[in-house]
Amino acid sequence: MNRSVLLPLHRSAGARLGPGDPPGLLTYGDVPGEYRAGLESCAVFDASDRGLIEISGKDASGFLHRILSSDVNSLAAGAGPRSLLLSSKGKVLFDFDLFRNTDALWISAPPGSAAGLAAALENYHFAESLRIVSVESHAPLAVCGPEAERIVRALVGVLPPEVEYAWARGRFGERDVVLARVPVAGSMGLRLDAGPEAAAGLWNALREAGATPAGRVARDCLRIEVGAALFGEDVDENVYPQEARLESSFSLTKGCFVGQEVVAKIDTYGGLNKPLVALRISHDDPVPRGTRLLREDEGQLRDLGVVTSWAYSFVLDGGVALGYVKRRHQDPGTVFRLGETTGEATIVPLPIRTGAEAHTRSSA
Repeated sequence: MNRSVLLPLHRSAGARLGPGDPPGLLTYGDVPGEYRAGLESCAVFDASDRGLIEISGKDASGFLHRILSSDVNSLAAGAGPRSLLLSSKGKVLFDFDLFRNTDALWISAPPGSAAGLAAALENYHFAESLRIVSVESHAPLAVCGPEAERIVRALVGVLPPEVEYAWARGRFGERDVVLARVPVAGSMGLRLDAGPEAAAGLWNALREAGATPAGRVARDCLRIEVGAALFGEDVDENVYPQEARLESSFSLTKGCFVGQEVVAKIDTYGGLNKPLVALRISHDDPVPRGTRLLREDEGQLRDLGVVTSWAYSFVLDGGVALGYVKRRHQDPGTVFRLGETTGEATIVPLPIRTGAEAHTRSSA
């Protein structure tokens, strides 16, 4: 798994890091302030643990077009989509951002997934003239909030792209910066990549310009309130794209791709067995990923779903989760028992937060 190049900086600043190896940035100590910055000013997140794959060569575009869910051949230089690599059964193996340069295509992959994705692409690579290379110079930072564009433009000297997944080049000191318009923490934001050597300087410059450093706790608050699924948490090999609300990540007009027949059938006939839903939790204690959702049905206590991610919601003033629930039990107001505990989970409509509706509580 890729390790954040900013871990020494976070430790020296007294930030709280999560367990595991490598650890992740949880918070700089003020979760309500970090959450509020993502809505009202500018929050900066450490995304330097993402991986980058470059696919180059005369057959690169056609190769990716045949296997990925997005319309690769129609992409112009400076453009990109969110894309997927599916199994033959139409379930999500990898979820990532795809960008076209003039002479190559780049894949920015979520933490821990780049090596597996590169290997999966190689499995489809036979006689095509192309190279698949993992790039070590990827160390992006991500920003969101109404002040993010102003702050970034002042630092890198270019107007950020307006179109989702479009990218441009700017300058930070003596270094090039790749600037991409991508979703960040559930809202439209920007990702800046000046490379590992400049990441700490860029982080500090963003802070000095007014961005609030934020961690995964605030990120999950922001994204879960709008139902933004996260790869490795809410999205994995057990779900179809439509179940995870990823309809914008595939094209059904480009022709065949791996898993296309299943995805097209779901699009035509509907009837998802287990779509992603939001659940209001009856207490504030964290709910572990994998917690089962139980409910009385036809006189029996049945396992009808699973929790995939949890956060504290400042809108609901309590715990909230994303999870998958089987059909006939998906209406708002439906109540489940949380595994073998005494807690309950109640389906609530998405999005929980819209526009300026969300505000933190001073006691949170």
